[in-house]
Amino acid sequence: MTVLEAAPAAAAPADPAATEVPPARQLLMYRAMVVGRAFNRQATAFSRQGRLAVYPSSRGQEACQVGSALAVRPTDWLFPTYRESVALLTRGIDPVQVLTLFRGDQHCGYDPAAERTAPQCTPLATQCLHAAGLADAARMAGDPVVALAYIGDGATSEGDFHEALNYAAVRRAPVVFLVQNNQYAISVPLAKQTAARTLADKAAGYGMPGVRIDGNDVLQVYRAVHDAAERARAGHGPTLVEAVTYRIDAHTNADDDTRYRPAGEADAWVAQDPVDRLERDLLAAGVLDRAAADGIAAAADAFAAELSTRFAEPPTGDPMQLFRHVYHHLPPHLREQSEQLAAELAAAEQGA
Repeated sequence: MTVLEAAPAAAAPADPAATEVPPARQLLMYRAMVVGRAFNRQATAFSRQGRLAVYPSSRGQEACQVGSALAVRPTDWLFPTYRESVALLTRGIDPVQVLTLFRGDQHCGYDPAAERTAPQCTPLATQCLHAAGLADAARMAGDPVVALAYIGDGATSEGDFHEALNYAAVRRAPVVFLVQNNQYAISVPLAKQTAARTLADKAAGYGMPGVRIDGNDVLQVYRAVHDAAERARAGHGPTLVEAVTYRIDAHTNADDDTRYRPAGEADAWVAQDPVDRLERDLLAAGVLDRAAADGIAAAADAFAAELSTRFAEPPTGDPMQLFRHVYHHLPPHLREQSEQLAAELAAAEQGA
């Protein structure tokens, strides 16, 4: 799965110069992937310590997330699922804010408008509709914005996925739908939830291009998403990209993957680890040397240590925030609860 494979409705050939990835950018990808791997380790440790309610690791999927996040412009919008923590880090979002959802402090720890990143989405495929709507609104306003919607293989069986693709294709909305085919929808393998030859083939039914790439090759991911984004920005509509990868860790820390994954299956994919693979390629090309690689690894460890220190600080927040930014006019029962909470907080402050 190392060759870019076009589905029946193939995209127009891209300018090769436009998808050339300079060595400096490849090195940036490597740094982001190493940091992302360290983040996954630290967040997994937090979940085992009971400091997170849950954590969905993206170990093994760093190439998909880093390559795609770097392939779009800072002014473009990301629509992540709950597993896109590394993509959010790559976009520059504070790691503590990335974990806010999983700690249960707030629904979203960062400002979506400022970061051009929608809240991490837990319901399957709903973010695809949001991406299509925003992209179409931008198209109508003449704003050259592209929406990048992340989705898992299991969510391609959801109705929202099909509605979003159909709407985006009909409206020629500038959306890139990136399916990270990590082989399992929680415990259901791909073969048990679709009879399609590939997920990229689904694009033909909506009249949009579909491409299938090796999701463990960060350069393939970058090129495919970059080309799809620029095609969309030029007014040619959406693209479905299927990135074939593997979820090395369990679905979340609350999942027992030994109940459904054959012994040794993950080991075969570890041999195709995207971080190790890029490191070998950069070392062979002379873009990276061993001293620089060791320095990047040390910096990633320092990043994780700093995150651990910062995460030890108790979260702060205004409980009254619960009642804001949902209703313009609070319904009577929430207004009553709001007034009761305000009185309790005032009494507690006077007692202190």
